[in-house]
Amino acid sequence: MEPPRSRARRLLRLCGRLLAVLLLLVASGLLLGDRLTPRAVGTPSTALPPRAGQTPLDRALEPQLAAHRGRSGAAYLVDGLEAFAARSVVTRQAGRSLDLQYYMWHDDMVGHLLVRDVYAAAERGVRVRLLLDDMNASGLDAQLLALDAHRNIEVRLYNPFRNREGLWRLVEMVQRVFSLNHRMHNKAWIADGRVAIVGGRNIGAEYFDARPDVNFRDLDLLLAGPAAGQASAIFDAFWNSRAAVPIATLAPASPHQLGQLISRASLDARQAEARPYLQRLRERLGDGYVGGRLPLHWSERIQVYSDPPLKHRGNDRSDWLVTRLADALGQARHKTLLISPYFVPGRAGTAQLLRQLADGVQVGIVTNSLAANDVAAVHGGYMRYRLPLLRGGARLYELKSGGSGDGRSSAFGSSGASLHTKAIVVDDRRGFVGSFNLDPRSAYLNTEMGVLFDDPVLAAQLREEYLRLSGPELSYYLYLDRDGELRWLDRARTPPASDVAEPDTTWLQRATARVISWLPLESQL
Repeated sequence: MEPPRSRARRLLRLCGRLLAVLLLLVASGLLLGDRLTPRAVGTPSTALPPRAGQTPLDRALEPQLAAHRGRSGAAYLVDGLEAFAARSVVTRQAGRSLDLQYYMWHDDMVGHLLVRDVYAAAERGVRVRLLLDDMNASGLDAQLLALDAHRNIEVRLYNPFRNREGLWRLVEMVQRVFSLNHRMHNKAWIADGRVAIVGGRNIGAEYFDARPDVNFRDLDLLLAGPAAGQASAIFDAFWNSRAAVPIATLAPASPHQLGQLISRASLDARQAEARPYLQRLRERLGDGYVGGRLPLHWSERIQVYSDPPLKHRGNDRSDWLVTRLADALGQARHKTLLISPYFVPGRAGTAQLLRQLADGVQVGIVTNSLAANDVAAVHGGYMRYRLPLLRGGARLYELKSGGSGDGRSSAFGSSGASLHTKAIVVDDRRGFVGSFNLDPRSAYLNTEMGVLFDDPVLAAQLREEYLRLSGPELSYYLYLDRDGELRWLDRARTPPASDVAEPDTTWLQRATARVISWLPLESQL
């Protein structure tokens, strides 16, 4: 029998060799740099310009645009069915172009229904450009290549893997660990350059209230007029950047898959769970939807902004979204309301909020509770900032889990989240809705996109959503007791009752979040 000391030495040698291999892979990735990154070889293209009376969307919007010259129209999409219907209606009414940019597009019922609409648009001659982040496109190559094979559809992937599957993909992830850490988190659905839907929703059942077990509370803004043109310009910048690579250059084509994909989408449309969505769509179809069944508020002060496509390669942060949001928050004189599923303000952000509180500014925050958070690592990063904010006078609310309490959240991702809205209201006038979480990953690693406005009507509507999310039925109110201990007040109970630990969680969830909070991971959250 081998002596224990010999076994220990052999195990140490093995661990040393594995570590050396990992370091060699990472070092080679740093040294080779762009040589490991797939090259963009796509033909440059730009948004097709609007033309008077050419498409149903042109004809529906031209009188409204003429009546509100120089202004952008906006409407919130809070309800999941309405958010689906809006995308489906403008896609069915598009006659010129569809430019779609997303972090995730799930292979599920909602994803299939919208793919069917996009395919039908391409069949009638609409040019479709689909740009997806590659981190969540694993396993979708066959479907994406099938769409790309259509004469009117082109699919590109942002910062993609050379190796599409298996062990080599994992090896590449280790080798390119730093470059692959930068992802495109933008979300935009643009039809004919006339209408843009910008906000927090990815494409998937849980973002549109279509799953019986898990649903995200989310928010989009539907935009028309100059703001839609700004979204188109942002799309063009990403589409033509060297980070966007045509999928046809990464994997072999499979045109025979297209029929199967559309057949499966048609089959999904006949399922019971699709009926409420198709019924809502039938109720909304017609040229009078945008600005009619879905009223628009028109304003001169609506702007769509995004981080640059190669954000991580630039040192000038003046055009980064985090800079614009910091400027907007810095202008607060009376009230700052924040909604963020992942809230990790960091020392600088916390200090800014504490200065506002000291100056008499009301600060309110809605984020996920541990039970409602799908990423325990983010909650671990957030929990250290609760006490200083509460001591400074902030009003802090954590969204309830909806009664799940089943331990579904994992350290780095699961299906247990409830809140996905990302929004800001400042002084009941200025505001933001978009993809930007108030955390370091959104600030410095991912590209983000959103709508900034200076308009009391839009701000009042957004404040109503804040009040709904922070209300007793949906959220716990956090406070400090007489001994300075953190408590969670459930105001929906009769009488209201306090919890002394993270509500609706197991000891393992709480321990995991606590241990993660001790690790130096904040810059990655």
